[in-house]
Amino acid sequence: MTEPHVALADHIDRSPTPWHAASNAAEHLAGAGFTALEPGATWDSVPDRGFVLRDGSLVAWSSPPGAGVAPIRLIGAHTDSPNLRIRPRPDTGAAGFRQLAVEVYGGALINSWLDRDLALAGRVAVSDPDAPGGTSHRHFHHRAPLLRVPQLAIHLDRGVNDGLTLNKQEHMTPVWGLGEPSEGEFAAFLATQVGVDARDVLAWDVACADAVAPAVIGERGDMLAAPRLDNLASCWAAIEALVGTEAGGDPSVVALYDHEEVGSTSATGAVGAWLAQVLERVAVGAGGSRGNLLASLPSSMLLSADMAHGTHPNYRERHEPSHWVALGAGPVIKHNSNVRYATDSRSAAAFRLAARSVDVAVQDYSHRGDIPCGSTIGPLAAAGLAIDTVDVGAPQLSMHSIRELMATADVSTMLAAFGAWFTAR
Repeated sequence: MTEPHVALADHIDRSPTPWHAASNAAEHLAGAGFTALEPGATWDSVPDRGFVLRDGSLVAWSSPPGAGVAPIRLIGAHTDSPNLRIRPRPDTGAAGFRQLAVEVYGGALINSWLDRDLALAGRVAVSDPDAPGGTSHRHFHHRAPLLRVPQLAIHLDRGVNDGLTLNKQEHMTPVWGLGEPSEGEFAAFLATQVGVDARDVLAWDVACADAVAPAVIGERGDMLAAPRLDNLASCWAAIEALVGTEAGGDPSVVALYDHEEVGSTSATGAVGAWLAQVLERVAVGAGGSRGNLLASLPSSMLLSADMAHGTHPNYRERHEPSHWVALGAGPVIKHNSNVRYATDSRSAAAFRLAARSVDVAVQDYSHRGDIPCGSTIGPLAAAGLAIDTVDVGAPQLSMHSIRELMATADVSTMLAAFGAWFTAR
């Protein structure tokens, strides 16, 4: 049997973008017997175990709410990670280099993208007379190194080790060859990737990605170094936990959102109405009503799954001194009195009991009071559904770096706790 951290590493390696991540989750669900429903179709009936895929987002369920008002257990996570996105008119260059114009997506640690071999991946909108609207999307992942953002030599920036300053507009444009730039060159490259004529390439959503595969590191092999741990680790564990639930049990739902790293305000982000719409369609299609769904929500509960800050050994002073979090010591309940996290005592107790039922230790995270706290989908989804929510994540270092770090042991405990969340009531 494949160890959980190895399976996670494989999923990350195959999921360089949100569109790949959601598509791979859908493929796994289909292989486990879940039925796919089309978002634009009429759902006259709804299977007990099903899912709907929309762009880089997905909602899946097992034994969905029907005519009754059984409480639902949900897990929400996000498929996107900070990166460099290719602009609509990318063909540029200077000083004898061909370059691609990029825009920084999300709160990336942009220094980590310097001097890294970068691949390209994404989706391409192409002319397709057989598709609705005359267009369709095709995914691609060019794994071989294509790009690099070269750092300025220390001889030309003698003070760099006293503080590196990077301008997102001026300093982050990667090189991808020598010579003079040519208009349309990138579109022609995409055409070869997805097997169409260059004139059939209409638009694209393309991201740079680390060309190096995830790796188990450490003298004892107890750490996983990988891109996009935030937040594909949570997405993977949520889907695996749902697949492991028994059909016919209490209603369980997984929602994988896109666009968390840029505020979640999109058609498939946590601010939007998509999850609520899907839950209502599932309830009605299973023989219930919107009223049944609304009646179930006050006793339902959401686990917002996003990675957590482990205590950094070289920056211990940046952490709240009585709330250190250790890698390898179990999942983390995230607390914030100002509701940057949605956890309250009721939801924290529910997760703690679920984890205890499978002998998983739980840690608590609270942010330093003199440093602004980040947030996640938890408060947004909690507000949208009016549902009790707990924010939980596996601890990691280097959050928002091109390459992040977590303990291999935390993959197993996170998976066990998520499974218990669905079964413990």
